[in-house]
Amino acid sequence: MSFSNQSIFYPAVFFLTGIPGFEASHTWVSIPFCCLYVIAISGNGMILFVIVTESSLHAPMYYFLSMLSFTDLGLCLSTLVTMLGIFWFDAREISFDSCIAQMFFIHGFTFMESSVLLVMAFDRFVAICNPLRYAMILTNSRIIQVGIAIVIRGTTALVPLLLLLKRLSFCRSHVLHHSYCFHPDVMKLSCTDTKVNSAFGLAIVISTAGLDSVLILLSYVLIIHSVLCIASREERKKAFGTCISHLCAVAIFYIPMISLSLVHRFGRHAPALIHTLIANVYLLIPPVMNPIIYSVKTKQIRKAVHKVFFSKLI
Repeated sequence: MSFSNQSIFYPAVFFLTGIPGFEASHTWVSIPFCCLYVIAISGNGMILFVIVTESSLHAPMYYFLSMLSFTDLGLCLSTLVTMLGIFWFDAREISFDSCIAQMFFIHGFTFMESSVLLVMAFDRFVAICNPLRYAMILTNSRIIQVGIAIVIRGTTALVPLLLLLKRLSFCRSHVLHHSYCFHPDVMKLSCTDTKVNSAFGLAIVISTAGLDSVLILLSYVLIIHSVLCIASREERKKAFGTCISHLCAVAIFYIPMISLSLVHRFGRHAPALIHTLIANVYLLIPPVMNPIIYSVKTKQIRKAVHKVFFSKLI
């Protein structure tokens, strides 16, 4: 099959991009990326292990944190092979079906993480605004149901989106702007009409991450209103303190996501390096930072980590 820019149609082969301008130094560039992957995988793995093994952490807040760590691990592993393959072996080629599969996992875990952050906001809302009913509302069976709903919601919306992508023909440049397959990036390479794909993709983003962010904001408006009604200054400080870790997780998830969306829609003339850096920040920073934030800010996690991993060394 010929792979010229004018004659390629589905099934196509795409070529991923490393760091533009640093192709000759990819081996050295891979060092900080490897460090980030090690931190993300070990950190989230540690959080999951501690929550599973420590009975003191078998509570709704920590179950939701384990869901967050699981989605972060999924995001890391979804890009690990292609990114390090480019840096170490210059393995830039990826088949169309492999690209579709990678998009399914990347976007699926992204939507799941957004849902987990929303559920964690609801957890904080119930704990602060209605503490007497907390155990009654967030039972183990209900948490399991929420987890299943998050997985279903994060995956079912993607199936029609990716099926729509498979109907497109690709006869332009097959060079993607990132080291992984990203739906808007792949869609731009099509030589057929993509209005339906764009509209459906936008609708999915608005109905998942967009809706989640609005509901998270609403949750914190109600939380702030409830906390300000507390007479004791120390109690107000303590209540706000339980939300800091979650607020940081929300910020490091949504800010890179919004930045990447804006660059794709309005930054067509921006340098390729900007696209690549924002794309890598979007997928790597949340998995790296979340375990650090929760380990530093959550006393119970710190104590459990120390007990499980360090007490045997003393």
